[in-house]
Amino acid sequence: MRCEVCGRKIHTEPIRAIIEGAKLIVCVECSKHGKVILHEEADVSQKPTATKSTMHLPVIIKKPPVAQVQISQELIHDYANKIRTAREKLLLSHEDLGKKINEKASLLKHIETGRMAPNNQLAAKLEHALKIKLLVPISDEKVTTTIPKAASQGLTLGDLIEMDKTGEEEEPKKRKPS
Repeated sequence: MRCEVCGRKIHTEPIRAIIEGAKLIVCVECSKHGKVILHEEADVSQKPTATKSTMHLPVIIKKPPVAQVQISQELIHDYANKIRTAREKLLLSHEDLGKKINEKASLLKHIETGRMAPNNQLAAKLEHALKIKLLVPISDEKVTTTIPKAASQGLTLGDLIEMDKTGEEEEPKKRKPS
């Protein structure tokens, strides 16, 4: 069934509405331009009145839930050089590779120079076309490097919390006035 106003296909329950005095079967969008008919009048010969047969109702459109995406892969560090060497090894120009994976040559040039990082979908296309590995599983390694503090810095709240956790009772360093 199609909307009598805009001609779009109606995918939901058709809505009967009075728009500029005419009873029409309309889609949700077009129903906003008139008055929605809740029930038909018994006597069709009577002219429809706004008091009995129509009523303004807000139309609520339910949006589908947003999909939660878990990112499980990340791009390798030296992706630009790896893409360039693989493309050159296969004797492909930027234009040829672009046609092969249905992307613009300028985009590939930006990626190879490192000005732009490919998204996961484009990286997968490049992996397939160039037969290389660009996406690796995300590593959960925790970096345990400590950054040495400058001698001019005094005691911070973080230092106090660390001292409290370890039970150390050091002399607090005096801060130099700024």
